[in-house]
Amino acid sequence: MSSGRQHLASGIGRRRRRGWRLVATLAASETTAYGVLAYAFGVFLVPMQQELGWSRTALTGAYTVAIIVSGVAAIPVGRWLDHHGARALMTTGAAAASLLVLAWAQVSDLAVFYAIWVGIGLTMAAVLYEPAFAVIATWFRDAAERTRALLGLTVIAGFASVIYVPLAGWLVQTQGWREALMVLAGLLAVLTVLPNATLSGRRPDYLEHPADDQGTGPSAVDEPAGVPLRQALGDQALWWLAAALVTATLATTTVTVHLVAYLREQHYSAAFAAAWTGLLGAGSVGGRILVTVLGRRWPLATATAAIFAVQALAVVFLLGLPGPAGVVAFVALFGLGVGLISLARAALVADLYGVAAYASINGVLALPLTLARAAAPVAAAALHAATGSYRPVLVAVAFCCVVASLAMTRAHRLGRY
Repeated sequence: MSSGRQHLASGIGRRRRRGWRLVATLAASETTAYGVLAYAFGVFLVPMQQELGWSRTALTGAYTVAIIVSGVAAIPVGRWLDHHGARALMTTGAAAASLLVLAWAQVSDLAVFYAIWVGIGLTMAAVLYEPAFAVIATWFRDAAERTRALLGLTVIAGFASVIYVPLAGWLVQTQGWREALMVLAGLLAVLTVLPNATLSGRRPDYLEHPADDQGTGPSAVDEPAGVPLRQALGDQALWWLAAALVTATLATTTVTVHLVAYLREQHYSAAFAAAWTGLLGAGSVGGRILVTVLGRRWPLATATAAIFAVQALAVVFLLGLPGPAGVVAFVALFGLGVGLISLARAALVADLYGVAAYASINGVLALPLTLARAAAPVAAAALHAATGSYRPVLVAVAFCCVVASLAMTRAHRLGRY
């Protein structure tokens, strides 16, 4: 009996170590994928506009199209992940992304540029957080350890912009934008294709052989426990969770895009506005850590709802406190929730519905969140144009944060986590 328990403990230890190696592999891959495909784009706007003569609206439109394509593609990608696993999808997507960035380096026609970014949108769905979350969610059965693993992934990948935006800027200055893209394509190939090719297959060993893990003898169970997609879609808790995440996304995206413009409108210097807007990203890492710490005493949904409410309070400080003090308080408090949406979605879907259809359910949620990211900057700009002020925009941000907090609380009460 003692020997059997030792064998079981040894097996669990091996799986845990392998799981954390998966987290490290995915963290390296996601950092580069986000850095090149999502964050570096802004560095190339001015040099491309200067050389090719395309308007900034036309250039950014291609990126918006890619974001929308990635959201639509997330649904079939989720179903693929549940049936076939992540290794082939993420490896193929990373290779295609590398080739598309190389094609971007050669572009001279606007229609071709848009076609390239439609392709990049498809690869985003295949290599960014959704498939990585699916790998981690199906590997770690313990909810607390799964949340820690997701935290580790999102904290490390949260430095993507810190690494790749300055790197892309330096490459553009020293080599030109076309050569810079060729270097980034090479980094993307080396740091995403090869790591993704080492990922495990469809399911970890304990799902393939549950009896070995539980030590209870043969079992007929050969699929991960959880709720099927159709059943999840009929659950009110899922739609309250979606409402919370969508309204939080509207608020967060509006702030990250328009905060510089608001601060400039308030007569702060360009350097001050850029610096404090950039610090929102640092706050996002702190927010992910804070909600994980709070999660030791509170349910994750409760901690998330509390931080969304704090974001609404941050807007009150920004509008009510005069001078830089209001800006500092706003960035410190609002930044806590900037990086929370992805972590909360990844962990709460697994807690609420298990992992049987995890990727499919996550893919369904990804579409409205993507549409919210695409719509928020435009809607905020329209509201500003109609009113001539950012104050109504910020009031709308606070309202969205309050709705997000209340909706998350409702989802928690209806759910089973």
